[in-house]
Amino acid sequence: MASRREADEFADWVRPALLPMTRLARRLAPDHDPQDVVQDALVRAWAKRHLFDPERGTATTWLLAITADRARDARRIRNRHLRVVDDTREPPDAPAQAADIDADLDLDRAIGTLPERQRLAVELHYFLGLSVAETAAVLDCSDGTVKSTLYDARTNLRKALGEAP
Repeated sequence: MASRREADEFADWVRPALLPMTRLARRLAPDHDPQDVVQDALVRAWAKRHLFDPERGTATTWLLAITADRARDARRIRNRHLRVVDDTREPPDAPAQAADIDADLDLDRAIGTLPERQRLAVELHYFLGLSVAETAAVLDCSDGTVKSTLYDARTNLRKALGEAP
């Protein structure tokens, strides 16, 4: 059983990663409560904390890798849950707002069509703002592999969005 001191040290250790973990959970498992995904990731991190190797990356990248795994699991079971659609929403007031919303929805749909590794690389690099090296640490690959994966993802997104390559 862990001491109170160990628990406090763990809380201090994960605190800087909580916001990026939540953002990643929200992006990778939009049909689930991001706090639930983060909580699952923290439980897993606590149980496996002895496996963390600072030579392989930062605490944040390690925690983001666990969060990505937990979000993937949450998406796998999403078919068991019903998604409620709010039909009472007011339509956007201005055509420009509607165009912005449509563009955001198109991009989200296009990202959703990417292969898992490309999607995760896009989410980490472009939406969470991780560097190529940090993204590589989360994906457990080389910087060159991340660059290649992001290139392939951009190519696939252009196709999905109907843009010229």
